[in-house]
Amino acid sequence: MSHRILKAADHRRMPWKNGRGETVEIAVHPAGAGLADFGWRVSMAGVTEDGDFSIFPQIDRTLAVLTGAGIALQVQGQSMRRLTPESEPLAFPADLPTSARLLAGPITDLNVMTRRGAFTHRLSRLTQVAEGAPDWRLLLATAPVVLDFAGGTVALDQLDVLLCEGPEAALPAGPAPDVWLIEIARA
Repeated sequence: MSHRILKAADHRRMPWKNGRGETVEIAVHPAGAGLADFGWRVSMAGVTEDGDFSIFPQIDRTLAVLTGAGIALQVQGQSMRRLTPESEPLAFPADLPTSARLLAGPITDLNVMTRRGAFTHRLSRLTQVAEGAPDWRLLLATAPVVLDFAGGTVALDQLDVLLCEGPEAALPAGPAPDVWLIEIARA
């Protein structure tokens, strides 16, 4: 079996690339990679003020709001988008200038980033059975949940992640309330 639970208490905390906040790194590939050399990265961040996003050359990014009222995002060359906990995630190139304005107080966001040309990703809520054959599948619980998985059950506490690699990433999972699905594949 190639799955493991990444406990919320063990997620790595580090400053934002631009130094204006803190990110909570959930998982990164390859293990131990830094902000300049990751292939893919999944993280959360508390956003407490309006400002510009860090630029990540050759990175594709998808952002979802987990908590708070939401943010208005302005990605260069695109129309302004409002993201709330109820809205669909927004995918955009992380190497385009992007600014955010809080709608009404702090938020927590979920970020999935992949190196363009090497990896692809998809971020969605686990509202139906996840099928397919990604190389990695991560299931992030936003509340305590018990998942049916691999012929048994897996219990996750709030902000724990079930990380599946290789053949186990293709096993069906869900649906489940309060769970975000992150699928990553080699390009």
